Amino acid sequence: MRGSLARALLALALLAAPAFGLVGAASSAPEEDRILPVDRYTTDKAKVLAKSHLGALRDLNAYIYHCVPWVETEKQSIGFFRPKHMAEDDRYLSIRIFIEQDPSPAFAALDIGNRASAMFSRYVGFLLKTMTKAPGILADPGVGGFITILEWRKQDGSEQTGRPVHETIAVYIAKPLAQEYLTGKIKIEELARRARVMGWDGEKALGQLNLPAWDDNFVYTYKVPNYKLDPEAKCS
Repeated sequence: MRGSLARALLALALLAAPAFGLVGAASSAPEEDRILPVDRYTTDKAKVLAKSHLGALRDLNAYIYHCVPWVETEKQSIGFFRPKHMAEDDRYLSIRIFIEQDPSPAFAALDIGNRASAMFSRYVGFLLKTMTKAPGILADPGVGGFITILEWRKQDGSEQTGRPVHETIAVYIAKPLAQEYLTGKIKIEELARRARVMGWDGEKALGQLNLPAWDDNFVYTYKVPNYKLDPEAKCS
């Protein structure tokens, strides 16, 4: 099964929105509204985290904006959120992205679990590494873990309330598990097995998913045609 999934991944063609192809478009600054404002937090712990790591949140926002221009970061999705399944005020650094991609018959032919596996393999490890570039994030005892939410358009023509259906996975990774992955103690396969992954087909909740995963370096190697990187952007 993994071989067929890998072939399906190779068939995924990612689409950059038209603005990304314009010369000079990359030099504009990312929208600050992608970061949850401090006054929107409901606990002192969360407010302290948001103030202490504002620079890291801005760097994360800028990195995704400049270096991964085929994805769109959702408004107010970068911040320190409490996972809904946790009773305590545990705060996880979170980001939500919408992934632009061309229609792909090979990808559409997979069931939703395998599509979710493909997206997990391509983006979750990359996002986790990007979210922890600032050394203070992992060192802060107030940061309990990480949430990566991936959303993409369903390719079967389905619509809900007159709009295309999106598929979504939310991946919850406790900090000790993240540290095992980031230090090379475990591979992406083990990260997928032990993380909490919730899925949605449009508005329909799919519950917890058990996903296979594999290394995929697409994000590090793909180049958007005609896209000129801001010379001050740090994408290494």
